[in-house]
Order: sequence, then structure tokens, then C-alpha cells
Amino acid sequence: MAVTPFAVRVSDEQIVDLNDRLDRARLLPDSPHRSPSGMTSGYLAELVDAWRVFDWRSREAWLNRHPQFTADVGDATIHFVHLRSQRDDAPALVVMHGWPHTFALQLDFADLLPDFHVVVPSFPGFAFSTAYADGLMTEQRLADTVHALMTEVLGYERYLTYGEDVSANVNDLIASQHPAQVLGILVTHSHFPSGEERKTLTAPDEVAFFERLSADHGSAGAYGHVQATRPDTLAAALNDSPAGLLAWITEKLVEWSDTPPGDPRAVERRISRERILTEATIYWVSESIATSFRPYYEGADQPDSIPPVDVPAAVYIQRHEGDYPESLARAFYRDLRTFERLDEGGHFAVAEVPAAMADRARAFAREVGAL
Repeated sequence: MAVTPFAVRVSDEQIVDLNDRLDRARLLPDSPHRSPSGMTSGYLAELVDAWRVFDWRSREAWLNRHPQFTADVGDATIHFVHLRSQRDDAPALVVMHGWPHTFALQLDFADLLPDFHVVVPSFPGFAFSTAYADGLMTEQRLADTVHALMTEVLGYERYLTYGEDVSANVNDLIASQHPAQVLGILVTHSHFPSGEERKTLTAPDEVAFFERLSADHGSAGAYGHVQATRPDTLAAALNDSPAGLLAWITEKLVEWSDTPPGDPRAVERRISRERILTEATIYWVSESIATSFRPYYEGADQPDSIPPVDVPAAVYIQRHEGDYPESLARAFYRDLRTFERLDEGGHFAVAEVPAAMADRARAFAREVGAL
């Protein structure tokens, strides 16, 4: 499979159009009974003002200092960063993203791993990867695509894998189905049993964990319900309004990072304003918000039963799932080398605490004999 060098190149016309739309943004006040968490009109106004003067060319140059490529895998063209170590015998590690972020939010973590060959792909329909031309974006199809990228395209005989959010089950599938090629699996979103499997749980802490998630889902899961049921209507609005796109993306970064509720600006303690605006700009110029919804309405975020993982595993429970029962991890990851509850780091753990997670990745690689 041919690999083609890629560089991010946003035209001057796209930047002028973006700034023109931001200048004409019609922002609204907060609703009187809004939730105390999430975005506020004041913070959104600050971000819109910052986006107007954002030095995209500097960020574009930063992105392009990371070697990028595309390759056709099946019926999608996959964009990916490939940071090769100076050591030819360094272990390979694939670092996958979720929603609403892109490959770019994973690069601070990847940059701290010069002792690995790090591959950071964009999922089909995200950023600069094309969507699948036919069929559904299932977890199995995503796992097949990433495994083919690592083995058939890049030629790695064995590799480590990491995923989160939408890519969490993809991570599990890769490790479960390819034990001969997967050296080990790094996890911050530990395995969730399927809906049917949850009905058989009896341990009090396991039952309580999923009851807590279910209770939170009514309000916290509204975004996913819209993306699963009315994706094109929502995407039409976000693809036309950069302020709306920025609000939709940033709200999730605010709510899901390891920061106290009630102050949306606190997200910048974990994910800087520059990084937030980089994510928004990538979505805007690639016009990929609609295709980024496909995991929700095509079912790739609906876990089916996945066979247990037998390869070595290191599980680091991110703080938004701090009550996740260790027994579930031990039942699914049968060679569990590490189980730890993070002191810092929420939903986007490798982006929020990249240095701490890079240290853990190295320790795990040493544990399995890869370093």
C-alpha cells in the first residue's frame, strides 16, 4: 500500500472566510436555568474573540513539523502522523483519538515518546482522513483499518496500542483479535461490558457503577442522542457557524476534562486555549464535523460483546470513571500488569497529563520487554 507525504495547508481564502464569519457571529446570553457545568456565553465570547486573532500559520507550521502521511486502507484514505524513533528497534505504539478531538490533541503526548515509533492516525471521517465510501463505521471496521495501517502499510510485526472514547472498544478489539501482533494494550477507558452482559452483574460495586452512569446519562448524554438521531441537521448548523462549532466542541472539553465544574475557563489548565482553537480550526477547514458524527448514528459507540484480552495490559482509570470496579478490568484483561486510578487526568488523559502518561507508557513497555 502506497504511503504519500502530507502537509496541512489551509488557504488564505479559508482563513479570510473564517474570520469574516467570526466577525458576524451572533452570540446569545446564557439561559436563566442553565446547568452549572459546561459552557457559558462569557467564555464562548472570549474564545470567539481569541479565534479572530489566532495565529493559525504558527500552529500549521507546528503541525507540519510532525511527519504526516496518507495511505489508502480499504475504501478510505487514512491520514496519520508517524514519529519514528532514532532507534530502529524501538517499539511501535499506535495512539488513537476519540470525539470531539482529533489527532492534533494527541501530539503533545506523542512528542514525549522519542523512544517509540509513534503512529497517530485520524479515524475515517475525522480531520484529513476520508470517510468510508460504503458501509457502516463499526468498531470492528475501525479496528481492522488501524491494524492494517500498522501491519500492512507500515510493516510493524508487533506494536502497542492505546485508545480512548470512541476508540476505547477499538483498542480492546485490536488487542483481543491480534494477540500475535499486539505487544500490549494501554488503557484509560477500561472495558465496559455490553448491555446484555451488564444484566448479569451482581457485585455491588459493579452494579452501582453502571447505575451511576445511567443516572448521569439523561443530561450528560444529550449530545450523543442528537448526534445519533439528527446528525445532519446539527451538522448543517455547525458546518456553517464557526461560533456554534466552537461551542459544541469546547463544551465537551470543559465537561470531560479533570477540572472543577462551574468554571469553564479551568479547562485551559489541562488543554490550553491554543490547543482548543487548533481542534476547532481543523474541524472547520476540513469540514469534517458531519462525518465525525458517524460513530454515533452508525453504531460504533454501541459496545457489542468483545472477547477478553489475553495480551499484557496496563489500565489507568481516568478520574471521570474513578469508581470503575477493578474486578471488571481483571475479568476482561487476563494479563493485567497494572491497575491504577489516576490522581490527575480526565476523559482526555493523554492530552491533559501527557508527561505523566508518557512515563507510564515507558514503564509498561519496559514491563513487557519492549524497552
